[in-house]
Amino acid sequence: MAAFVEVLGLAAGFLVSLGLIPQILRVWKLRDAREISLPFNLLSLGGTALWLIYGVLLGLLAVILWNGVNCILYVLLLSVKLRYGMGQAKPPAFRSQS
Repeated sequence: MAAFVEVLGLAAGFLVSLGLIPQILRVWKLRDAREISLPFNLLSLGGTALWLIYGVLLGLLAVILWNGVNCILYVLLLSVKLRYGMGQAKPPAFRSQS
């Protein structure tokens, strides 16, 4: 049972980490991160760092591994946000109703 629980934790962490990658790639490709919320990024990075510390203190492999990966991914997202997304947001595109 313990092996199943560990595999479950590793799989869950993998999926959460995988979910960040398309966002990072999109921002990098478009060179525009104005739609990324800076407070969201900072709070997510802070929460993930706390989960990482929690995992280290309890020796939980899945928590340590995937929160470490997520910290790296959130730092990457924060860096592209600071590089490409601190300007004014673009107004929505005007569409004619013809």
